[in-house]
Amino acid sequence: MFASTKKILYKAHRGNYAVPHFNVNNMEIVQGVVQAGVNLKSPLIISTSEGAIKYAGLNFLYELVHTAANLANVPIALHLDHGKDLATIKRCIKLGYSSVMFDGSHLPYKENVRITKRLANLAHNKGISIEGELGTIGGNEDLVSTKKIIYTKPEQAKDFVERTGCDFLAIAIGTSHGAFKFKGKAVLRHDILKQIKKTTKIPLVLHGASGVPKKIVQQAEKYGAKLTGVYGVPNAQIKLAIKNGINKINTDTDLRLAFDAAVRKFLKQQPKDFDPRHILGPAREEIRKVAEERIKLFGSVNKK
Repeated sequence: MFASTKKILYKAHRGNYAVPHFNVNNMEIVQGVVQAGVNLKSPLIISTSEGAIKYAGLNFLYELVHTAANLANVPIALHLDHGKDLATIKRCIKLGYSSVMFDGSHLPYKENVRITKRLANLAHNKGISIEGELGTIGGNEDLVSTKKIIYTKPEQAKDFVERTGCDFLAIAIGTSHGAFKFKGKAVLRHDILKQIKKTTKIPLVLHGASGVPKKIVQQAEKYGAKLTGVYGVPNAQIKLAIKNGINKINTDTDLRLAFDAAVRKFLKQQPKDFDPRHILGPAREEIRKVAEERIKLFGSVNKK
């Protein structure tokens, strides 16, 4: 049975830590992140994007995470990330997701409010929580692409939360999706974050916050990847964001890099081995390691 995303995040909101949100696309990623959560006794928010659903199928991913939730002894919530297609969002609500996100950040403000409010009512009637988004996150990842970062306005965030009834809010303070986040040093607007937290008083979400670990990038490049110019959000910036009110942090890119690096290494070192279990096993293990590092960074160890 899935845990309540709202309960998980409001506990983090009161305790001033962040819960890891991991995007998944297949069985090995699910197993890797769940093992990390179990090992460190951390709650988990496992998420499927519209791109993941297109790749693997909604019911298939649902059953994978549902099985993991039933087997694990930590709270696991299932979340729809960056939902833009209303039909997909409604399918996830009907199927029994813990929470859904409506990404109306690309819409005019009034339209974003109108649709988020309508979906919040629909979700709440089913006991499901909803994440809204205000402002735009830069970069490219999955089916999400934004050329320009538009910072969230604190006064507008307060109005948005009050008018829509969203349970938690994704805000834009300078992060970007994907591995090519910045041209140099990451600079996040912590002043904006603190103002939004003060005015909304709800759990806040940080997208585009993968760390892009150097050791993983170096391993991937050693075995053939071309990743020049990739930058992530430094751990110090993540810790400060949590201190200032972030309670859910999304991680996708780091998992992809770990998967890629492990597969590249195995295929290069074992060119005669074509057993998918041997190829994907190391990838699952690298994902576990990365997920554990994120859990420790976010402060959710022993918070189950």
